Amino acid sequence: MTEPEAAAEADGIDEALALLGPPAGRREQAPARNRDDKEPGRDPHGHRATPWDRARDTAAHAGRAAPVPSRRVPLDAALGRILAEPLPALTDLPSFDTSAMDGWAVAGPGPWEISDEGSVLAGHAGSDPLPDGTAVRIATGARVPPDTTAVIRTEHSRVEPGGAGGSRTAGRGHLHALREVVPGQDIRPRGQECRSGDQLLPAATLVTPAVLGMAAAAGYDELVTVVRPRVEVLVLGDELLTSGVPHDGLIRDALGPMLGPWLRTLGVDVLATRRIGDDAAALHEAVTGSEADVVITTGGTAAGPVDHVHPVLHAAGAELLVDGVKVRPGHPMLLARLAPGDRPESHRYLVGLPGNPLAAVSGLLTLAEPLLRGLAGRRPQEPYRAPVRDQVQGHPYDTRLVPVVHRAGQAVPLHYAGPAMLRGLAAAEGLAVVPPGGARPGDSLEVLGLPWAASASAGEGCFT
Repeated sequence: MTEPEAAAEADGIDEALALLGPPAGRREQAPARNRDDKEPGRDPHGHRATPWDRARDTAAHAGRAAPVPSRRVPLDAALGRILAEPLPALTDLPSFDTSAMDGWAVAGPGPWEISDEGSVLAGHAGSDPLPDGTAVRIATGARVPPDTTAVIRTEHSRVEPGGAGGSRTAGRGHLHALREVVPGQDIRPRGQECRSGDQLLPAATLVTPAVLGMAAAAGYDELVTVVRPRVEVLVLGDELLTSGVPHDGLIRDALGPMLGPWLRTLGVDVLATRRIGDDAAALHEAVTGSEADVVITTGGTAAGPVDHVHPVLHAAGAELLVDGVKVRPGHPMLLARLAPGDRPESHRYLVGLPGNPLAAVSGLLTLAEPLLRGLAGRRPQEPYRAPVRDQVQGHPYDTRLVPVVHRAGQAVPLHYAGPAMLRGLAAAEGLAVVPPGGARPGDSLEVLGLPWAASASAGEGCFT
């Protein structure tokens, strides 16, 4: 680019920024301070941002404060969704006394005369009461005849043909038990699993294949589930390539292919992943025109010449909830509540992620995940801790998020954990939360689980 072209481009950017107004929160420059002056919220080194744990709490509270819409969906469309309300039993389970085994239903003490009424099969209506001293063949899941004492498994019985002895024989055989018979054995009594009206599952439960099976067994054809939040990802930057090898100052977009699949694990619908150049007006149009409940941007959150997120938010009438977080990597992340526009009942947000890949993941775990869990009706992910095996260098006053793997019950820090790197994350099972000042071997650290490492994180950990 020639010098005149560069000047023209700078003039165009300045003009776009002027049209959008000054960045949100920008004030007139204050008079110079003495070195010993302290600003509220600023540490001795001049760093000002929200503490990491408070930023996560703010994002989670914003998600929980929004109304959670719901709708009924058929069972075959409910997998991976979240129950919007508790699930009560529609009937007793089982709804009648059933046989737990193939074998014989018997009444009273043995030996038992074998009934000539045929077998009792599953799916048939109830049979007559079973007379004392009588046995009848029964199939697994069949309704147990009234007055049945127990069910004897086929392999635990012996049949004596008719006419081979026994005072009660009249051509029918007799059944002998090979083991002690305990009243009620191998009978599933009515209501053993639940009674009608019992709460089977609480609200906010993830609908898994097992939940679908249980709901069907309890008589459900539909489930009331949370409507998934809609998310749009805006990847910002003129320097990004969508294919091929980096060249001539251009780099590959690593976040576009990564964020959509990651966000879907949080139970959201990703409407689109769009790429926008360093153009303030285009970004303003994309943010204000989005139909998404949450807009996620990458890059442009700092104060460089083409960092347009702050001025766009100011021009759009957004409210900054978090503007910078005391965490490394990723401290210039932000969370804003967007103006509702023509949807006054809606709660719309923007999460601004830094442009460096690992810094963006830090923002995703710090702000986007707790926000979206709340909007999706999901419970907060249960924290877990692990002792760190090696010493971890800390930041003087910021939290650090460091990729780790689990070995022999310890968290092992990985290399390649710089803000622009993904090599450590690609091999990681979690991100350890390292407090300011660092951690020594054996220190217990909180670990943020990753969706592909469910066994380590003890979270939901599945792609839905």
